Amino acid sequence: MEAMADLTVAALPYYQAGMALEAWWHARRESRRGPTAGDYEWRDTGASLGMGTLSLLGPMVTAPLVRRLDVKGGRWGRVLLGTVAVAAGATVAADAAVRLAEHRRDGVRAGEVPDRPADGATTGAGTAPASADTPRSRWMRRLRRVAGSAAVATVASATVATASTWASHTTARRMFRHRALPDLGNGPLAWAVALVGWDLIYYLNHRLMHTTRFMWAIHVVHHSSERYNLSTALRQPVADPLGIFVPYGVLALLGVRPDIIQHSRAINLMYQFWIHTEAIDRIGPLEKWFNSPSHHRVHHGSNRRYLDRNHGGILIIWDRLLGTFEPEDPEEPVVYGLTKNIDSFSPLVITGHEYADIARDVAGADDWAERLQFVFRGPGWAYERHRLAADTADREKAAV
Repeated sequence: MEAMADLTVAALPYYQAGMALEAWWHARRESRRGPTAGDYEWRDTGASLGMGTLSLLGPMVTAPLVRRLDVKGGRWGRVLLGTVAVAAGATVAADAAVRLAEHRRDGVRAGEVPDRPADGATTGAGTAPASADTPRSRWMRRLRRVAGSAAVATVASATVATASTWASHTTARRMFRHRALPDLGNGPLAWAVALVGWDLIYYLNHRLMHTTRFMWAIHVVHHSSERYNLSTALRQPVADPLGIFVPYGVLALLGVRPDIIQHSRAINLMYQFWIHTEAIDRIGPLEKWFNSPSHHRVHHGSNRRYLDRNHGGILIIWDRLLGTFEPEDPEEPVVYGLTKNIDSFSPLVITGHEYADIARDVAGADDWAERLQFVFRGPGWAYERHRLAADTADREKAAV
């Protein structure tokens, strides 16, 4: 993972001046119209600025770490692969033991006496109740915990190994050495290819982060605020190395120099800063072509009709062409945040809450098919499973 371009750091005064001006505007408006979701709240703003700072410092730590975890040449790559193999083997063995124990429980052999509760009580025709704490039930719970823990270790180590190797081998500098087209130099053509190409790849990756849960775990940081102002733009993830992205380095294969690619990244981020505001309504005819505050407010909405829409960076044409565009409706105000908000301003919780949820889901799943779906299917699929499980539990309680 390459270091962030210097332009992004140089833009800090631009960010600070923008937030100060917007805060002044909101303070004046609040005195006339009351509070809104665009107002600055010190805990929320502090969390956003903290995440922004971590996102700037993060590459200093993650870049060398990713190189060491590359399984094709990193110092710790083989150790990581060994961890994957051991954890996967433990999961398979524990799964097999659980299935065997369940088979024995559900198909008691002829003449075999079932386990009895610890107090010796029985129900029905002498069988223990399903909820009884028998030696066999305790053994099965232990086996499931082993299988769940080993599965989490397998998924985590395999993800880190794959992401680190992918990031190490798709850098712009590495790809530029193997470019398919001549060096485009520093002229207008090189900049045009870089800026438009970066924006298209950004759209694809941004859409991917909304449709695959382990990628959403990275991006959810940016959507975790229930407010929408310029400080929200700085609430950036620090776990990018854990993602498997469409490589921006592919632009280098077209002859774009790595430093121009990095500057294009910075320009894209700087553009997206100003669209995180309620202070600007529409930008007129340019709304057809360019991402705007109105378009991006939709993207940050938790309203059902606004979910997973308007993924563009600078240009909105990708959304219009590829079917993910949704205009802001004045009759349906945007509700910012997540469909289930985390109610925390802690950078640790903001960064890690979705990973913790994924780990719990993987640990509680019964087989590899379900485990992998919790990781790779969309976040909506997992949340719907949670809702159905909660509804089932409520019905069972009501029936007792």
